[in-house]
Amino acid sequence: MRADQVTGPHAHHGEGPVWDAGWGGLRFVDMLAGDILTADLSTGGVERLHVGEVAAAFRPRTSGGMVVAIERGFALVGADGSVDRLPELWTDHGVRMNEGGCDPQGRFYCGSMAYSSTKGAGTVYRLDQDRTVSVVLADVTISNGLAWSPDHTLAYYIDTPTGRVDAFDHYPETGLVVDSRRPVVEIPGEWGGPDGMTVDAEGYLWVAMWGGSAVRRFAPDGTLDGVVEVPGAEQVTACTFGGADLDELFVTTSRQGLTDGEQPDAGAVFSVRPGVRGLPALPYAG
Repeated sequence: MRADQVTGPHAHHGEGPVWDAGWGGLRFVDMLAGDILTADLSTGGVERLHVGEVAAAFRPRTSGGMVVAIERGFALVGADGSVDRLPELWTDHGVRMNEGGCDPQGRFYCGSMAYSSTKGAGTVYRLDQDRTVSVVLADVTISNGLAWSPDHTLAYYIDTPTGRVDAFDHYPETGLVVDSRRPVVEIPGEWGGPDGMTVDAEGYLWVAMWGGSAVRRFAPDGTLDGVVEVPGAEQVTACTFGGADLDELFVTTSRQGLTDGEQPDAGAVFSVRPGVRGLPALPYAG
């Protein structure tokens, strides 16, 4: 399958797409610009909302608006676009938030990384409904995709340099069970680095391949099941299902590190209808 371009190359480092009917469709981040972009798929244009130095990951809130991971912590964005920053979690300006998502109980997880990708400098944090924050997983490097199985019993996680997707047991009361971590997908280096990820209604994993010009679909047992080519954009960052029937896969891309004129479509959003449906975005309950 091949994805088609549906927006202009508006993002320098496009990431973290989320579809929510409550806000009218597709949003994604221009991460290092600190902006959340709302896509107009009829024109290919976008509207920007600036939320901080970094806009790493976000999800809808059950009370309206969004929860957002910004450079060194979390923020709550009102339906009117107002930004309420919560206390910073660390002071090291060499480390930033990168990617995350909500669990079925409405707790928001996001992992960090060093700007220099220093090994072990990242941490996965959890923001609970009462705004308390806890450390879930330490000693990660490029904390990336996080998604849940359709029955909510498993959480899938990517730390990009490992070249894997790992699974954790998940329980409603406690969340991720760190000691249950085990690999479920091994990704050859020639395919690129695993980046963002989503799970479809059949329980299959869709993994964006940084440097691989593709999204790859894997069965829960780790078997490669399909490939979506993303022409003209090598740095594929993340993906999500959207549309009225959640049957369209939207894919974000990046032009980070590229020179002017190189891969001119990088930074655009692409889409494809792969013949399966996705799952609704899990919201933050705080």
